[in-house]
Amino acid sequence: MGVCVDKYTDSFLEMMVAERGLSPRTIEAYRRDLADFSGFLYHRHTSLRQVKQKDLKDYMQQLVKLGFTIKTQARRLSALREFYRYLFSENLLDKNPVDYLLSPKMQKSLPKYLTEKEVEHLINISKKEDNRIYTMLEVLYATGIRVSELVSLPLTAVQDMENNEGKILLVQGKGKKERIVPLSEPAVDALEKWFVRREMNLKVGRVNKWLFPSFGKTGHLTRDAFFKQIKKMALLGGIAPEKVSPHVFRHSFASHLVAHDADLRSVQQLLGHADIATTEIYTHILPDRLKKIVEKSHPLSYSSPEGVK
Repeated sequence: MGVCVDKYTDSFLEMMVAERGLSPRTIEAYRRDLADFSGFLYHRHTSLRQVKQKDLKDYMQQLVKLGFTIKTQARRLSALREFYRYLFSENLLDKNPVDYLLSPKMQKSLPKYLTEKEVEHLINISKKEDNRIYTMLEVLYATGIRVSELVSLPLTAVQDMENNEGKILLVQGKGKKERIVPLSEPAVDALEKWFVRREMNLKVGRVNKWLFPSFGKTGHLTRDAFFKQIKKMALLGGIAPEKVSPHVFRHSFASHLVAHDADLRSVQQLLGHADIATTEIYTHILPDRLKKIVEKSHPLSYSSPEGVK
């Protein structure tokens, strides 16, 4: 089945770009999902606007039979929910056929993250091998920003705090929402050294607005290139490459903050999560931390200063 290009799909996707600020990659995923469903309906001699709730249920059951993961099933259903919510709001349908359709139950998986020693080791390896990757890893671990946000940082994103008491990063996240993230001293130090090397690496007279420039089409290092480079650093450092990715660094940033008593609301703001529920996955850190607090602080604990000796 080819890509769905009917006018309702196109107007829906245009709305998602204009009002939600979704990336081209996300929009293309929506387009493919709607095209797949449209193909399913074609064989039933019906269309997207004539769909019945039974068609939707049968489609979801077909995804199960074909072996699609629960995550993929949920994504397909999410695309259909958004599409039919749009048609209903535009009075193109009398009722929303996706209403009361249950989502597949997602099993919550704990975020993968590196230990603090593993992060430190990986950063030290990159410092010896590649100054650009080293700087990017320092910024990534200091801020927890998404890899898409990292590679597309403009030079102007790094700014001085008031009274020159450090530096901050202006990050444009999902939906073009801007947030401020403070930079750690190691990240600031790495950036200051990178600014010097960056100018040396650029061709004479060449102007580039990106913090981490490259000679490719985008003008900046791509997420895929960065992904490959940190895999390379992992190999050099004796860390299993499958354990390491930009998103694992983001998880590590958040997990380590929570482990060191940062409150979830602050972590939510730093990560740019719209919903605190998304940030709550990092409470997987709490059981061990609470155990240590009890052992250290409870009056009847042997390890407590006031405990039984």
